[in-house]
This record gives sequence, structure tokens and C-alpha cells, in this order.
Amino acid sequence: MKRREFLGLLAGGIAWPAVARAQQQTMPLIGFLSSRSPEDSKPHLAGFLRGLEAFGYIDGKTARIEYRWANGQYDLLRKLASELVALNPAIIVAAGGAPSARAAKSVTTSIPITFVTSDSVSEGVVVSLNHPGANITGVDLMSGELTGKRLELLSQFLPAGGVIGFLTNTKGVQSSLRSEDFKLAAAGMGRDPLIAGASTDAEIDAAFSLLVQKRAAGLVVENDPFFDSRRERLIRLTAERSTPAIYHITRIPSGRRIDELWGQFGRRLQSNGRSSWANCKGCQHCRSTRHPPDEV
Repeated sequence: MKRREFLGLLAGGIAWPAVARAQQQTMPLIGFLSSRSPEDSKPHLAGFLRGLEAFGYIDGKTARIEYRWANGQYDLLRKLASELVALNPAIIVAAGGAPSARAAKSVTTSIPITFVTSDSVSEGVVVSLNHPGANITGVDLMSGELTGKRLELLSQFLPAGGVIGFLTNTKGVQSSLRSEDFKLAAAGMGRDPLIAGASTDAEIDAAFSLLVQKRAAGLVVENDPFFDSRRERLIRLTAERSTPAIYHITRIPSGRRIDELWGQFGRRLQSNGRSSWANCKGCQHCRSTRHPPDEV
């Protein structure tokens, strides 16, 4: 399965819990929680809405969607998730990776939650892939585990040796682990690893200043929703400093076709069976699924 097929599946997964709760609600309410900003999420959201529409759910007509955006500020997510829970939605869609999923999970044990993450087990979203447990399920993309491979690919376009940078969100659960993976991979290639941590815009700017100061030959950007939400800033800074960089998806530098990820996710669920949200406690259809990305 290609990566762009997954995120529409997320929309499709909403159909059946929404139907179940619709007995108590004239119009099903869907909670949408994202660590990103509305502007950054436009292409994602367009595809997501198309996935819903394929199942007959149109915002404002046959369903209602309540949005909460953290704009890259992870500390706000739990509060925003609590606001959604207070509305008693049919389901909560946790967009923008593990931070949103963890926040939603922390404030409800009854409302179904669906997510897309990099590694849901190590990021503390689910107990295991086969048995996610409780009221939560989703899809792993595994793209966060390819830090060393991205470095290897980037190195093919750079002079041998020298300093190579890794931009990581220091507030991320996997920051330390991925940084260590990067160090090992860089050492194995005869390069000097430079870890640049950033969880704010100011820290991103400081990280790029450090890269220039250390004469880094290139940069690997961590797979993290915060950096996804700062796509334009990263593109501008790498261009201004002529820094070769590699990201976890091609959509970051190109800014194209992100909506396909969300639109096709819903259609995928339909082919897998409509009962997948009947029981979120490890049943055959409701298990967290692990898939590799379609690109590095």
C-alpha cells in the first residue's frame, strides 16, 4: 500500500462509530484535533473531507466537524482535546502525529480516537500493534525509523567527510533515540554529526546559524509534525544558506499532492471492511496497522 492511500482511510474510519452515535445525535459530531495550523493543513483537510464525503458525510449537511488547532504548540493539545471531549463527539480524529493522539487519549477512555503516527508504540500512543487497546487505533507509517537511510541518501550528493546536521524537535518523544541513530549512522559514514535541537521558530533560526557556523555540508530534518508545520520556514532557510537538506516526505519541499494522502485513506478503509470501528479493543479489523512509506 502506498503512503498516499492512508490518510483518506482515516476519514473512512469515522463512518461507523458516527452511525452508532448518530442514534443520540441528529447530526454526528466529529472532533478534529491537530498539532498543526489551519493554513498548513489545508491540503490534508481537503483530502480528509473528500474521504468523509465518499461515505455520505458532508460538513454542515450530514455531519458537523469541530476543529482545534495547536499551531505547532504541543503544550496546548491536551487543553484543546478536553474542549472536544466536552462536546461529546462521535469520534476524535487526531491529526498531526503522535502528540495529538497522546493528548486525545489522555482525556477520554470512551470516545473513539483514530490517528496516523510514525511509531505508535514507542511514541506512547498504543500498547502494541496487534492490540492497541481501549478506544484508540490507527496507522503507523514507519517513516521516523529511516533517519539513517535518509542520511545515506543525502550523503551520495555531498563531498565525503565533514560535518552533517540533524534538526530534531527536542520536545518530541523520540528525539533522543533518533539523534543517537543519526550519530551512529554518521560515524559509520566517516562524518561528524551535529545535533541541532529546535521546538520554536527562534530555535530553528538558531539551529541554522549553528549549521552555518560549523560549516555543515547538509541537513537531515527529523520526521516531526512541528517541522511539517514550519515547512515554508525550513525551505526558506535552506535556500538562503544553500544547505542541502532531506525530509521525510517529498511534499515538504514540493508542497504538492499532500491532499492525496488524506483523500485515498478513506477509500482504502472501505475495501478493508466497514466494521473496523465496531470494537477498538484488538478485534480483527480494529488493530493498529503498520506500513512503510512510499518514499524516503
